[in-house]
Amino acid sequence: MVYLTLLICFVTSVLVTPLVKKLAFKIGATDRPNQRKVHQKIMPRLGGLAIYIGFIVGILFLDPDNAYEIPILLGSVIIIVTGFLDDLFELPAKVKLAGQLLAASVVVFGGVQVEYINLPFGSQLEFGFLSIPLTILWIVGITNAINLIDGLDGLAAGVSAIALITMSWMAILKGDVFVTSMGFILLGSILGFLIYNFHPAKIFMGDTGALFLGYMISVLSLLGFKNVTAISFIVPVIILGVPISDTFFAIIRRIVKKKPLSAPDKSHLHHCLLRLGYSHRQTVLIIYGMSAAFGVAAIIFSRATMWGSLLVIAVLLIAIELIVEKIGLVDKNYQPLLKVVRGIRYAYVKNQVK
Repeated sequence: MVYLTLLICFVTSVLVTPLVKKLAFKIGATDRPNQRKVHQKIMPRLGGLAIYIGFIVGILFLDPDNAYEIPILLGSVIIIVTGFLDDLFELPAKVKLAGQLLAASVVVFGGVQVEYINLPFGSQLEFGFLSIPLTILWIVGITNAINLIDGLDGLAAGVSAIALITMSWMAILKGDVFVTSMGFILLGSILGFLIYNFHPAKIFMGDTGALFLGYMISVLSLLGFKNVTAISFIVPVIILGVPISDTFFAIIRRIVKKKPLSAPDKSHLHHCLLRLGYSHRQTVLIIYGMSAAFGVAAIIFSRATMWGSLLVIAVLLIAIELIVEKIGLVDKNYQPLLKVVRGIRYAYVKNQVK
């Protein structure tokens, strides 16, 4: 049934996207090129509405009955309205944040909360009064992380699809029917839209899409891994490694350069890869590959022993740091680990010459 739903959502999104494109031009929901943006012509940016329509059709068809369904749908309406108004009027950052907080709060008070994690040796870490703010912080943080990587044709849609494939696969292994169903519904809706959004894009998803996908992915990741072990709690962080890393180093970059955290720049992951000489399409495919690698790592991590999990984390952290230094994600002169590697290599070569 879920595979049929995926197909229905895909077809719906394929059919609706051209209509949304016409609507975007008609109401003026367009994105004009500027010095920070890669595209060179006026583009419609309401594509997320097509994804949302595909999502709603999937919900109506599959009817994934669950106590969390209504709060999630109510929150999705708030986030879609927020994104739609931003695509149309370019809302102030505070207003956008207020919409995200409201959507997150609806879900949290609807029961989606991380109340505790199980620690080794049978004990528990209770979050208590911190449960609500921590859950809201996760939802808003991931929502903005997906929004920040929406800088190239098909990038946010593809990364979101890969994350949903990983989460759905792990939900299947756990027997979680609701998360699996929601994941497939979203996946079909995204893939239908991606036909028009992959380079060269005919339409952007805009904040309507980026905020909605970030919101849904953050909520589903909570449902799939809530109240689990301390080790398993890291799984959604690994699955979303690309947007989380990009957002984390964007914050570090702004702190290092003494700029406001909200200040825009052209030093995100995709900008750095473009500067290295990769084409638009190559850059997107490279980041797809990174996202897929994180997804595979998350699956290995979840099935590994304690020591195996720690090894996966260590390898991921070293790989992330090397990539960050190599492409200049923080600053072109920030290369502490690469300097150590070069020093070891120089010492080795010098020793061989002797």
